[in-house]
Amino acid sequence: MLKYIKEHASSIEGISVYPIFSLLVFFIFFVVLLYYVKKMDKKKIEEISNLPLDLDTKDNDLFTTNNLKQA
Repeated sequence: MLKYIKEHASSIEGISVYPIFSLLVFFIFFVVLLYYVKKMDKKKIEEISNLPLDLDTKDNDLFTTNNLKQA
């Protein structure tokens, strides 16, 4: 299967530009992402990191109240 793909890909002119373009897009995306994370506010990072552990009683009370009404 790979031999079939390589044979047809080698017959296309200018095909070597696509892997270079893909690598460039991939690299730029992660550089921008790294810059964004480095510049992010430390309070926001702490808030995001505590999201799975935060148990808001208001949301829990609302959830149990809605479940009791349905039952």
